[in-house]
Amino acid sequence: MRMRKKPNLVPRMERCAGVLINEPEALRGRWLNTFPGYRELHLEIGCGKGRFTADTAAQNPDIFLAALEKVPDAMVVGMERVTARELQNVRFLDRDAANLLELFAPGEVARIYINFPDPWKKSRQHKRRLTYPAFLSLYANLLPVGGEIWFKSDNNPLFEWSLEQFESEGWLLKDVTRDLHANGPVGVMTDYEAKFYEQGISINRCVAVKTEDTKCD
Repeated sequence: MRMRKKPNLVPRMERCAGVLINEPEALRGRWLNTFPGYRELHLEIGCGKGRFTADTAAQNPDIFLAALEKVPDAMVVGMERVTARELQNVRFLDRDAANLLELFAPGEVARIYINFPDPWKKSRQHKRRLTYPAFLSLYANLLPVGGEIWFKSDNNPLFEWSLEQFESEGWLLKDVTRDLHANGPVGVMTDYEAKFYEQGISINRCVAVKTEDTKCD
């Protein structure tokens, strides 16, 4: 669904500009030096309206979370949520996932979250999927051995296809489930996920761990 353009976007962005990194490329290789006191750097790709972002940061005060989103009309909602809760351990990046290597140094990110990405259903669009091998190679460059990708989707074909990509690219899969909330809510939810849960839609989830055999360019 296309996000409706917000006529008041600019003033809203300005009011919470303190949680936006305008030039994240300048922090490559020194995120935790710039924001000291945190155990690990985590990255959320496609944070949308930021419910997951804000709740994850609030529940994990010992980690620093970089939230990537290329749609400002969605990201501003997350920025407002984080600002309202006065969370200090999260910053937003108005960037595309294709440019991750310009933002983070090899091994700098301990964990990556990918929640409910666009399934890009047509075969000619598969290369745009965030679990396409070329993207998995980017993530492998950012993570150390033992680093993790936490992936969730409500789209069954995308999830099964993604599991195949992870395995073929040398990732170790664990905690694979096709119904994450079968026995009640588990972990932090996104806005979409909370809606799906109320509708009884099952959620797929897995954790992919980088190994010595994981492919990276």
